[in-house]
Amino acid sequence: MENNLTMEKLVSHCKATGFVYPGSDIYDGLANTWDYGPIGVELKNNIKRAWWKRFVQENENSFGVDAAILMNPKVWEASGHVASFSDPKMDCKSCKTRHRADNLIEAHSKGAVKPDLMTNEEMEKYIAEHHVCCPRCGNFNWTPIRQFNLMFETSRGTIGDDQSKIYLRPETAQGEFVNFLNVQRTTRAKVPFGIAQIGKAFRNEITPGNFIFRTIEFEQMEHQQFCRADQSEEYYKTYKQKAWNFLLDLGFAEDHLKFKDHDKLAHYAAAACDINYLFPIGWSELNGIHNRTNYDLSRHQEFSGKSMQYTDPITNEKYIPSVVEYSIGCDRLLLATLCEAYAEEQLENETRIVMHFHPAIAPYKVAVLPLQKNLSEKAKEVYNSLRKHFMCTYDEAGSIGKRYRRQDQIGTPFCVTIDFDSLEDNCVTIRDRDTMKQERIKIEDIAKFVSPKLEF
Repeated sequence: MENNLTMEKLVSHCKATGFVYPGSDIYDGLANTWDYGPIGVELKNNIKRAWWKRFVQENENSFGVDAAILMNPKVWEASGHVASFSDPKMDCKSCKTRHRADNLIEAHSKGAVKPDLMTNEEMEKYIAEHHVCCPRCGNFNWTPIRQFNLMFETSRGTIGDDQSKIYLRPETAQGEFVNFLNVQRTTRAKVPFGIAQIGKAFRNEITPGNFIFRTIEFEQMEHQQFCRADQSEEYYKTYKQKAWNFLLDLGFAEDHLKFKDHDKLAHYAAAACDINYLFPIGWSELNGIHNRTNYDLSRHQEFSGKSMQYTDPITNEKYIPSVVEYSIGCDRLLLATLCEAYAEEQLENETRIVMHFHPAIAPYKVAVLPLQKNLSEKAKEVYNSLRKHFMCTYDEAGSIGKRYRRQDQIGTPFCVTIDFDSLEDNCVTIRDRDTMKQERIKIEDIAKFVSPKLEF
């Protein structure tokens, strides 16, 4: 990565500036949980708004839902999660840590070996033959591979038995599938149409500790395109391009992204690929696009006993639609956005840390800075006026140079400075984060100056 960015450096920057804190921090944390601070929650909400605008608001014939986290357990039987949603894991007998066998192989081979194509026996054989040691303690002392279900179980009611068992959803997609007919009926939508959702999901998995890259609680942004089978290949190509363009428009460098076709397709899939991003930890998955055929709706028809068929209003043809899925983790996208935005720029007497966010997703759009504290009355008048239009922040502590640097570190695209001339000419100096150039404009023109630059 540019600027020699490491995950440790990014974690430190995020905690110091209020992007992300360790979960339960005063109690020494809880592994793989993180809290978003005042700056981070604004960034995350802005990313979600940008995604929703692109894939619902501007996407033809697409509709949103917000499905329940707790669903009828039969949903997860139909989806296959109860039977097969598991990871191959091994315990180190020496230090008592648990690791995913496929991750051990991928790390040892530096990506040259594809563990997705291997059976448990083949993975065990590779680890033994190549003497793959525990990354925590360095010993070679493994248990056999065992499959661990990734779903969190809980109980409905006061008695915890099999009849009351329910799950925290491991993905949001099933909420879109089970609501296919509801959405189609209430919106009078004609196939092809899409259903989108942003929501929490939970997976009881071991993570490598790479900050918010993989956590046990996370947020997904998903869009399911329902279409005829003969349209699915074209929509698969369309959503590959839509997903790619969305990242470029957010400001990602094209050479930091690449498509990766799945080495092993699920039995129901006609095609599947990921967009990988060059994180500080190396190339890793950012989002996925999948041609899922009509598997999902067919399974829910089978298990629920309810017809999931769509009737074409023109031909009266009845069929179960195919689905093209585009899925991206909001937390992982936020991490990639932080990595992509982070820069260290060498100035004459210092190193400037700056977050080059697209203005549309920057946590604060404008910082209002009085040159001196005795100008605070006028500055707060400007601040109160501007925050009716967009998120703003106010800072009067320290020199103006230090305050500029603080805003650079959290990615504020514009700083508005009120000086003594402002009392006379009703003008301010507005500074651009990226170029550091300054210009003088009327106070009444600030919102008109800034607003067009926030469009996405």
